Amino acid sequence: MTEPAGAGAQTPAGRDTPVTGVERSEAGVVVSLAGELDLYNADAVRAALLECCNEEPERLVVDLAQVRFIDSTALGVLIEARSRMASRRGFMLAAPGLETRRALEVSGLDRHFSVHETPADALAAPL
Repeated sequence: MTEPAGAGAQTPAGRDTPVTGVERSEAGVVVSLAGELDLYNADAVRAALLECCNEEPERLVVDLAQVRFIDSTALGVLIEARSRMASRRGFMLAAPGLETRRALEVSGLDRHFSVHETPADALAAPL
C-alpha cells in the first residue's frame, strides 16, 4: 500500500514536503524522502519515521534517492528512528546520492547504518 505525500506538496514555510511516500508490503515499510533534509523539515521526517517505527515493522527502509542535501539535524532524526526499532538491524538506508553518502561517511554513520544501493536490495537483504 502506498501513501503518497502529494507531488509538489509544500510545508507552511513554502518548502517541498520531505516525505514523498510511504509504501507498506509484506517485505517491510519504505519511506521515501526528497529534497533538502535539515532543521526546517526535520520534524516532518521525524513524525513519518516514528509513526512507521510504532507499527513495529521487521524492516524499515529509508529511500534517500531523491535527497539532495542532509544536515546533522536530519542525520540525528535517522539515529533516533533507528533507536526506536525493536531490531536496529531492520532499519536500513537505500540509494543515497553522492552528497548524502558523503554526509554519512564524514559523520561515520555509514559504519552504523545498513546502506544499500536500492530499496529493493534493502528489502531483500538478510537481517
